Amino acid sequence: MFFRLPVVRFFNRVINRATVTVALVLLQIGWLLWAFFSLTAGKVWVNAGLNVLSLFITLYLVRKDENSDYKIIWLVLIGLMPLLGGALYLAFGNKAPAKYLRERMQKVEQAHQAGRSYGGDYLAEVTAEALKTAECNACMKRIVAAPTAGSCGVLPAVLLPLARAGEADEEAICEALYVAAGFGQVIAARATLAGAEGGCQAEVGAASAMAAAALCHLKGGTPEQCAAAAAMALGNLLGLVCDPVAGLVEVPCIKRNVVGSVNAVSCANMALAGVDYAIPCDEVIDAMAEVGNAMSKDLRETGIGGLAGTPTGCKIAEIVTMS
Repeated sequence: MFFRLPVVRFFNRVINRATVTVALVLLQIGWLLWAFFSLTAGKVWVNAGLNVLSLFITLYLVRKDENSDYKIIWLVLIGLMPLLGGALYLAFGNKAPAKYLRERMQKVEQAHQAGRSYGGDYLAEVTAEALKTAECNACMKRIVAAPTAGSCGVLPAVLLPLARAGEADEEAICEALYVAAGFGQVIAARATLAGAEGGCQAEVGAASAMAAAALCHLKGGTPEQCAAAAAMALGNLLGLVCDPVAGLVEVPCIKRNVVGSVNAVSCANMALAGVDYAIPCDEVIDAMAEVGNAMSKDLRETGIGGLAGTPTGCKIAEIVTMS
């Protein structure tokens, strides 16, 4: 009955199969592009309407061209587009990834152009300072536990280059350290700062969070931005185990101080650019405590598991024991 309706007959005479197919495919592609690049990944009723339209056009094409070798191609082209639209909506909800990621990238670029981020020669100095300070600890020289000896290189690495370059005076550095100490105290109270209890996430992870908050404060970040920076830094290192080779704070501890330092810089940059973190800082700290409690004892400063348990790690331990 559908194919005998006057409007269908008119449609059949005026518009040919190729025109209808091209128009519908373009319509579906337009829907996909709109859904993907808009902040809201489309409306359910829009996709449902396109599916209904596709169904009618598919029935029309099947009836119109039953013996065509291209019939299956038309069916795939027309049927696939609304399915992709529905899958896109279900997968990403109202957060289309393309535009969402692009906006965050633009925020970081704009912050850098406005002088609200760190880069250039600074990162090289951060790396060098983190290595130097952590190596001083390994050589039994005088260091400041910030918050622990094993993570002593992170805070100096991000702050000393700024002081040397004149970008932060002594008062500003003291304020930044005060902010870092505040976040460190919260981490200590809600979780732990000891690798023997929570793994390296509790040492380098905590130091990285403290450094991120300090850097954010130095650039005029709000308390909320400082908390976001700390949450990002700690969240990025969540689950990091403490596996010192031969039980010494050298491998991999020294290099992890560099990782914690660079991680702090990148998280401070994101927070200063306005990039938020999905999980509040307090909850990230609580999650770190839970992860630490769930860790095997072999991965909590015992020098048994992780890198310490590798064949090379065991050989190094034997050499250290013999000497």
